[in-house]
Amino acid sequence: MKNTRIEHDFVGELEIPNANFYGVQTYRAADNFNITGIKLTREPYMIKALAMIKKAAARANKDCGVLDPEIAGAIEYACDQVMTGKFDDQFVTDLIQGGAGTSVNMNANEVIANIALEYLGHPKGAYQIVHPNNHVNCSQSTNDVYPTALRLALYLKIQEFVGILHQLQRAFLEKAETFKGVLKMGRTQLQDAVPMSLGDEFEAFAAVLEEDLKRVKDNQQLLLTINMGGTAIGTRVNAPEGYPERCVEYLSQEMELPLQLAEHLIAATSDTGDFVQVMGTLKRVAVKLSKTCNDLRLLSSGPRTGLNEINLPAVQPGSSIMPGKVNPVIPEVVNQTCFYVIGQDLTVTMAAEAGQLQLNVMEPVIAFAMFTSLEYLGRAIQTLIDKCVVGITANERHSSEAVMNSVGIVTLLSPALGYEMCSSVAGEALKTGKSVYDIVVKERQLITQEKWEEIYSFENLIHPKFVK
Repeated sequence: MKNTRIEHDFVGELEIPNANFYGVQTYRAADNFNITGIKLTREPYMIKALAMIKKAAARANKDCGVLDPEIAGAIEYACDQVMTGKFDDQFVTDLIQGGAGTSVNMNANEVIANIALEYLGHPKGAYQIVHPNNHVNCSQSTNDVYPTALRLALYLKIQEFVGILHQLQRAFLEKAETFKGVLKMGRTQLQDAVPMSLGDEFEAFAAVLEEDLKRVKDNQQLLLTINMGGTAIGTRVNAPEGYPERCVEYLSQEMELPLQLAEHLIAATSDTGDFVQVMGTLKRVAVKLSKTCNDLRLLSSGPRTGLNEINLPAVQPGSSIMPGKVNPVIPEVVNQTCFYVIGQDLTVTMAAEAGQLQLNVMEPVIAFAMFTSLEYLGRAIQTLIDKCVVGITANERHSSEAVMNSVGIVTLLSPALGYEMCSSVAGEALKTGKSVYDIVVKERQLITQEKWEEIYSFENLIHPKFVK
C-alpha cells in the first residue's frame, strides 16, 4: 500500500503522508505559520467545538435538502469521532496564523472528510465522494465557523477556570475560619492603621474573588450569541433558507446550551467586542489576584525583620549564596502570570480595533491571547492553592504583641478623649517609645483600667463599637 497520496488545491499539488487525516491546505498552513509553536492540538475545546459545528451544519444541510443523507451521516459519524479526542493530534495549525482562521477551518474540514471517507470504505483523499469544502464546509464560511468555535471553546474553558477560582475562594474561606481568633494590625499606606483579625483579612481575599466570579460568569453569557449561518460576511450567501436557524438549534442541542443566533449577522461577523469584554474580566481577575499575592508576600516578610504575621510553606531554597533563605516563590510566580494576562488584554484590545469593514482577520491572535491567559492563570491559581494557601500558618503571638505595641491603637480612644488628646498621646509614644497603655492609663490616668479593658478587648478590637 502506498505511503503517500497526492492532493491539490488552488496553489498546486502536494504529496501527503497517507497516515495524516489532514490534507493539502492544512499541510501548507503548518508550513507557513510556525509562530508560537503552540498547535491547535493543545486546545481540545476548540477542536470539540469545531466538530460540534460541522455536525450541526451537516444535519441542518440534510434537513434543507442540500446534502445527501449518506454523506451527512458519514460527516456526523466523523464529527462524533473527533469529539472523543482521538484525532486531536491531527489538528496541527499554529494558534496564530494569517487568514482569519481559514487554516483552522480547513484543518477541521479535511480531517472530518477523511474520517468520513474511511467510514464509507474509501481511501483518504477521495474527495470526489466526500469533499472538505463542498460537503463538510457546506453552507459555511470560516467567517462564521471560526468565531463560533472560538466562542464555544472559550465558554467551555471559562467554565473550567471558574471551577479553579471557586477552589481558591474556598481555600481562603477555610483559612479565614482558622484565623478568626488571630489579632493583627490593619495597615494603610504600609503604616499601622487599626486592629483587625487575620481571619477577616483572609475573608476579604475570598470576598474579592466572589465579586470576580460573578463578573466572569456574567460576561461568559455573551459568548452564547453566535453568527452561524451568516457565512462570508453575514448576508447568508450560499446558505439555504432556514439553514442558520436549524444549524443553531442543532448546535444548542449538541452543546446543551441556550445558543442564540445574532440578530444582525453582518454586524456579528465583524464585531469582536464580546471578546474585549470577556478578556477585560480576566484582566480584572489578574489585577486583583496579583494584589492579593503582594499582600501574602508582605504579610510573610522577614521573617525576623519584616511583618512576619504569616508563614508561607517553604517549597524550595531561596538563594544560591544565602543559607537558610526561603522566598515566597509561589506568590511571585502568580504575580508574573498575572502580568502576562494583563498584557494579553491589550493584545485583544488592539486586535479588536484592527478589524476592517466586514471581517476582523485578527481573531486568531485573540484566540491565542484568551486561550493562553485562561490556561496559564488557571495553572497559576491551582499552584497557589496547592503549594501556598492551604499550608499558610499564623504567627499569632507575634501579631498580637505588635498590635498592643502599636501607636495605631490610639485611634480607638478618640471618642473618649478627642482627636487632640489622642494626637498628644501618639506623639509622646512615638518620641519616647512608651506604649499607649502606659501613657494613657498609668502616667496620665486619662481612663481607668476597666475602661481600657472594655475598649481593648479582643472582640472590640476586631468588631469595634462606639465606646465613649
